[in-house]
Order: sequence, then structure tokens, then C-alpha cells
Amino acid sequence: IEKITTLAAATEGPILELGAGSGALTRNLVRLRRPLTAIDIDEHRVAELQRTLPGVTVEHADALAYPFTRPVIVGNVPFHITTPILRRLLTTGTWQHAVLLTQWEVARRRAGVGGSTMLTAQTAPWFTFTLHGRVPSYGFRPPPGVDGGIIHIVRRVCPLIPGKQRPPYERFVRAVFTGRGGSLDRIVQQATRSPRTLVREALNEAMIESRALPRDLRPEQWAALWRHLDG
Repeated sequence: IEKITTLAAATEGPILELGAGSGALTRNLVRLRRPLTAIDIDEHRVAELQRTLPGVTVEHADALAYPFTRPVIVGNVPFHITTPILRRLLTTGTWQHAVLLTQWEVARRRAGVGGSTMLTAQTAPWFTFTLHGRVPSYGFRPPPGVDGGIIHIVRRVCPLIPGKQRPPYERFVRAVFTGRGGSLDRIVQQATRSPRTLVREALNEAMIESRALPRDLRPEQWAALWRHLDG
């Protein structure tokens, strides 16, 4: 809770907390003395927080439908809906920072530890992902079956790729991640229908080893590959 609060304190603007629950995190966020809206899908918990935290805007709402228009999003994300919430965060809203507690494996993969996921590669030109520690399962009540992880997602001020190119870029990343060919140059060649010499030239310019896998590529390498082969 202190780690999440500290990360939120380094941001600016009103805060939206997803899944406030009993308010363990909410009560710490109040100390930041910033406009705070907390939402939860449990109406009984909402009523209790409205009674005990009169300075906080507490709403009965679903995180899968509530608008993400506050500059800062914070939350202990329910593990069973982590992926849909992340997908929604990375495709909607005008928020600038998201500090989330998710399953450890999700946080680790989103931050690119041990290789990135397709979702991370598809969104990394517009967002950065930083891992801020592991939370053991015994720290939760009730304890889940897996550990948690704290991840800080920041919207890039200067995207690596123009926003209008996002749909075709996402299709490009999906084609590479799901493609076949035995080697990255062959996979990219099939995904883009580009001449193999052009693909190899693009890989060299992006400083991508031929033996690399899609999960090994850094955001800057994905962007460089796209710029070279786009069109």
C-alpha cells in the first residue's frame, strides 16, 4: 500500500481508484490531499466508504465500463478481470499514469521481464511499463493462489509511432507473434509480404539478431522495424 501510494504521489492531478473494496488503499490515497474518486462494484462496500470517507467521491460502478478520464488510475485489480481491464486501459481514456496491483505473472510479462507479450508489444509505442515489486499472496485477505505485482504504466509524451498508425501496427505485431517460418526474418517476411532482402535490412537497422524471437524485441526495435517496412 505504501509503495502504490508513493508512486501515485509522484504524479499530478485527480486520482481514480478501481475496486476500492474495504478502502485499505483508499485511506492512504486520501493523505495525498488530491481529488479522489473510488469505485467498486459491491454496493455495500460503497455505502460503507461513503459513510467513513466523506471527503472521497465513492461511486457504485463497474471498472469495465467506467470512463478512464482522470489523469491517474490506481487500483488493486481483481485478478479474474485483470486482462480485460488492462486491454480497456490501453485502448481507451485520456489517463496519463496507471499504478496497478495485478497477478505477479501479468505484471512481470507486461514489464517485459523474461520477454514481452503480444499485448505489450502492440501497445509499447504509446506506453511504458515498469515493474515495482512483488507482493506475496499472504499479504492479501483472503490470500489468493498466486503472488501479486505492482506495475506502473505511463502514457508516452512522444509516441514511437503516430497514433493514426496504431490499428495496422497492432495487426503487424499480431501477424509476427502468431506467424511461422523458423526464423524471425522468414516470419516477418510472411507477415508483411516484403522481399526477404528488405526484411533483413530492416532487422539489421533495428539491431535485431536473426535468432531473436518476437518476445525478445524492445519497443524501439518494434517501432524501427515497422517504420522500415510500413507500406
